[in-house]
Amino acid sequence: MTLQEIIDDSKSIVFFGGAGVSTESGIPDFRSTDGLYNMKYKYPPETILSRTFFMSNPKEFYKFYRDKLIVHNVKPNKAHLKLAELEKAGKLTAVVTQNIDGLHQAAGSKNVYELHGTILKNHCMKCHKSYTLEYIEESGEIPVCGCGGIIKPDVVLYEEPLDDECIAGAVDAISKADTLIIGGTSLAVYPAAGFINYFGGRHLVIINKAATSADTKAELVIREPIGETLGKIEII
Repeated sequence: MTLQEIIDDSKSIVFFGGAGVSTESGIPDFRSTDGLYNMKYKYPPETILSRTFFMSNPKEFYKFYRDKLIVHNVKPNKAHLKLAELEKAGKLTAVVTQNIDGLHQAAGSKNVYELHGTILKNHCMKCHKSYTLEYIEESGEIPVCGCGGIIKPDVVLYEEPLDDECIAGAVDAISKADTLIIGGTSLAVYPAAGFINYFGGRHLVIINKAATSADTKAELVIREPIGETLGKIEII
């Protein structure tokens, strides 16, 4: 079956996506040859993006965070927009994403499970007051709350657990789907990548430029750019 035929045949699609979904919007991924993990910094990105580093060296953390994780003037691409259309049409029940950029919501998607959190929300570690992304951008080297506490992005860092409520929602959506479309992810990051094992529906589709560990299980594997691929889908 073609992707169009699979979508036409589906009543409850879940999309599971990673960094490759946002690269077409101009956001670099982490693991490609020019991704964040292959750039040179005073400390390795994996170290900087850890809970231990954030607590011990918030100044250096925010220097990297503002420079590399906060990306300006980016807009949803064809993949984000088509997924929002599919949800509005009643075809797609949820988006489960490893991305932290908020582009799915910007495109109009409502039911989005952000496994690794979001750069759009921040909170004081002392009093838990919420802060906007703009506040983080405009504050000093280390964003500080009025109560004196350090403000932390609502992004899941290394050494931190995923949010229990988000996990429960994502697993529930995947387990109830008749079609799971995996796109723009190498399925190398756990525990997130393991969530696809809860899928027991009819159609498994992979849209990714490189091979993944789930390719042999998929009914359809597409190696084309994800925005271009989903952009061609017609919603009946």
